[in-house]
Amino acid sequence: MSAFTLPAIPAREDFLGHPKGVYVCFFTEMWERFSFYGMKALLLLYLTKYHLFGDNAGLDLLGAYGGLVYCIPVIGGLLADRWLGMRKAVVFGGILLVLGHAGMAFEGTAAVNVGGVVTRDEGALRYTYLSLALIIMGVGFLKPNISTIVGKLYEADDPRRDSGFSLFYAGINLGALFASLVCGYLGETLGWKYGFGAAGVGMLLGLVLFLWGQKYLHGHAEPREPALLRESVLGMRREWVIYLGAVLGVVPIAWLMWAAGNGAFALGGELSLALMLMLLVLVVVLAWFAWFITTQCTPVQRQQMLALMAMIFMCLVFFTLYEQTYGSWVTFTDRLLTKDIAPSLVRPLVPFEWTSNWADNLMLFVHTAPWSTYSLLLAPLSFMLAARLSDRSPESKVPRLLFIAVTLVMFVCLARDCIVLPQTAGSLTYLGAFFLVVLAPLFAALWAWLGRRGRDPSKPFKSALGLMFGGLCFIPLALAAQQVGTTGEMASVWWLVLAYLILEIGEMCLAPVGLSAVTQLSLPRVVSLMMGTWFLATAFSETLAALFGKLASVEVDAEGAFDVAAAAAGYAGLFWKLMWIGLACALVALLVSPLLKRMMHGVK
Repeated sequence: MSAFTLPAIPAREDFLGHPKGVYVCFFTEMWERFSFYGMKALLLLYLTKYHLFGDNAGLDLLGAYGGLVYCIPVIGGLLADRWLGMRKAVVFGGILLVLGHAGMAFEGTAAVNVGGVVTRDEGALRYTYLSLALIIMGVGFLKPNISTIVGKLYEADDPRRDSGFSLFYAGINLGALFASLVCGYLGETLGWKYGFGAAGVGMLLGLVLFLWGQKYLHGHAEPREPALLRESVLGMRREWVIYLGAVLGVVPIAWLMWAAGNGAFALGGELSLALMLMLLVLVVVLAWFAWFITTQCTPVQRQQMLALMAMIFMCLVFFTLYEQTYGSWVTFTDRLLTKDIAPSLVRPLVPFEWTSNWADNLMLFVHTAPWSTYSLLLAPLSFMLAARLSDRSPESKVPRLLFIAVTLVMFVCLARDCIVLPQTAGSLTYLGAFFLVVLAPLFAALWAWLGRRGRDPSKPFKSALGLMFGGLCFIPLALAAQQVGTTGEMASVWWLVLAYLILEIGEMCLAPVGLSAVTQLSLPRVVSLMMGTWFLATAFSETLAALFGKLASVEVDAEGAFDVAAAAAGYAGLFWKLMWIGLACALVALLVSPLLKRMMHGVK
């Protein structure tokens, strides 16, 4: 039986109102996002503070990396749709991710600036470029397919679908939340390699959990036609040709990373080779899309696919605004904001030194690491135990109580780390994920409550709201920057807290329902490819965000000093520009939302 015609998961196999397979995807994606965002929270700071990249060069590499991370899923989604199936794609992507994060732990020697001349460890940087390429390729295989599996666990008209994607999205952001607190903190206190290394260990655990939970996916992740994978291509089985091609593809991607970091082969200083590759992929995807909707779709299907493409464009605009959180927001926080949420409660970091005794070092790590490190291990283990207990006794309340109790322990550890640990610009990126995890159940309940009363807003209207909040979130930061320019003193971190809260309200309106729309509005045979197109939009948002971030780049001298007034003015100007872009796009989206709703032909 084809994976595309398998029945939905029986209701008796639900856990806390959703199929158990959703939780398998939840925790797999949690670990994958933990590894990804743990590395991303550190990357720009690592480049600018350890290897002494300038703001522009660091943002160029961050933009190229982020862009390709979300560009390659188009290919990964296509290969999974046609041949591999989602399980094989996820496992292969997970292996590449583990290797990539392990490579990031090789930091080499810190750069030095002597008389304005920077000397870097080029050998270590080559490892960095190769590791980034492995991560890019790994995400390309894993990311679109794990999201698609979630959609297959619900019937098309299941009213739990949007709330299920909100739950899954909470898993994404739970990983991002702990990534910032664990990897961001370890990287800037114990050493960069410990932050990057923790990200790699997280991905390995996610891969193990996914393999363990296959029974709960009930075949929905298997190849559509397994015989095609056994066919001979170039003297090898097609499956191994796909794997070999992906591994060989890592080399040119690593070269693109080097080119972006060194400003090589960039047209006009801005159009990098990575961006050119993304534009080529975009042209191919748009050409395919035009062919597909004109020759392979009925009129109703054509309108649904066009409505989906419009929502994907809204996603592009929103995440162009959102990705400032890992670019200009990070450098702004590092340079012009206080860091601790409750300074009087912060436990000072006691200086320490590593020894040659591994047991002493292990104990030092245990005493120093955030408590969230251990709750990250506790949560998936508690689900595995609760799921097995539920299998044996579906009516028992014990599994649910166990899972809820562990969840409460996690949040206690989280609250402790947020308040007691001294925060850094990297670790404070946890704020976005924190608000998403808090808001996810509220929004899931809100949409369900409105749905029961027939008042649930349409997906295009929700997306327009998301764009509006995406623009409004820049107002607190612009005001904070102006305050620094006036007083010459660091502004309060609470401006950042408010900005994140507004931004994440917008994300909860737009992103989960957008992911759900991809699985509902796409024709079944191209759903993974359209999920890849969703991530292609995110790819361009990463690159555009880096280009906008460069408008507020700061010149730092050999001693690390910079002009505070000029920096504050640059950040304020950027934030006001992005506010107006967000609000203008929100207005356009609001005006066209009734048309898009009609084009969806009853899909909710």
